Amino acid sequence: MTETAATGRALPHPDREHIRLESVLHALSDPMRLQIVRELAAQEAELTCSQFDLPVTKSTSTHHFRVLRESGVVRQVYRGTAKMNGLRRDDLESLFPGLLDSILAAADRQAARLGDAARVPAGG
Repeated sequence: MTETAATGRALPHPDREHIRLESVLHALSDPMRLQIVRELAAQEAELTCSQFDLPVTKSTSTHHFRVLRESGVVRQVYRGTAKMNGLRRDDLESLFPGLLDSILAAADRQAARLGDAARVPAGG
């Protein structure tokens, strides 16, 4: 499936029935992508790419967002010139009940254990 903005820019997204567990797990296995997902989950809102403070280059950041989008973890849409990112929580919960919440809880426990808890504020 493809989202087309008024600007004519289209972003490919898998339909819900085409989201695969292996792709989701692969996307979430990278620390930067997991950080993006944790921030989206904590905010419970769409965020622009520039709202994420990632310690990587812009091209690497773009790659991480593309992997998340193409795996079905996030939905990206253009609103004006901003590319908005939203967690596809409903789709993931429908396909893999409890998976996202379990991974987010495990990531929170790991961050606390390793002293990284300040990176993503709990609950927004």
